[in-house]
Amino acid sequence: MQKPLIIALDFQTKFDTIHFLEQFENERPFVKVGMELFYREGPAIIEALKTRGHEIFLDLKLHDIPNTVQQGMRSLASLGVDIVNVHAAGGMKMMQAAKEGLYAGTPLGMKSPKCIAVTQLTSTSDETLRNELLIEETMESTVRHYANMALQSGLDGVVCSVWEAALITKVCGEAFMKVTPGIRLNGDSIDDQTRIATPQEALKQTSTAIVVGRSITKSSNPLESYLQIKDLWGNER
Repeated sequence: MQKPLIIALDFQTKFDTIHFLEQFENERPFVKVGMELFYREGPAIIEALKTRGHEIFLDLKLHDIPNTVQQGMRSLASLGVDIVNVHAAGGMKMMQAAKEGLYAGTPLGMKSPKCIAVTQLTSTSDETLRNELLIEETMESTVRHYANMALQSGLDGVVCSVWEAALITKVCGEAFMKVTPGIRLNGDSIDDQTRIATPQEALKQTSTAIVVGRSITKSSNPLESYLQIKDLWGNER
């Protein structure tokens, strides 16, 4: 898998999603389907996107007891998506169970989805970590520990902010995926994110993939914004 630019499809309906993607002409961007869209439209939205030729990151962040996650992943494996994820805070047994479920549920002849683990959300600040989650370690230390757990559990990578990507590369190796949301162009609103970065910063910090939402989906010209970010993300590779 090359370094993709993934568009976060933060829409409520299949109609709105397909209408948005029709603006991309011959481009078939890698897309992320999250809770908002999947919980409303279900597997039908995945089928529609695969029919159109999109690679898909199904971002449901599973976090439950190991058996429940294993069975959930077994069901998701049949959808034909390319990446799925869990919360690393669920622990190593849960992450191992997720991987087992994916292997068991992948139909014969299909490729099993990559499985990555969320370390800390990009909306989480150091203050939130200490005062609400009662984690006394630094953000850097916490993310490094969660990433190492994911590696030891056999997962393919993590979701992290750009600012932890280089550290994770050093700890977990070049092949370990670092999928980094919170990407913004200079001057864009940060909205509910705190640990944001530009595409150029993501490139320098060794991100494997970037996830871009509102900088594209709320743009007056989504295709133009997509191509601009694609150029910034890829022009030094």
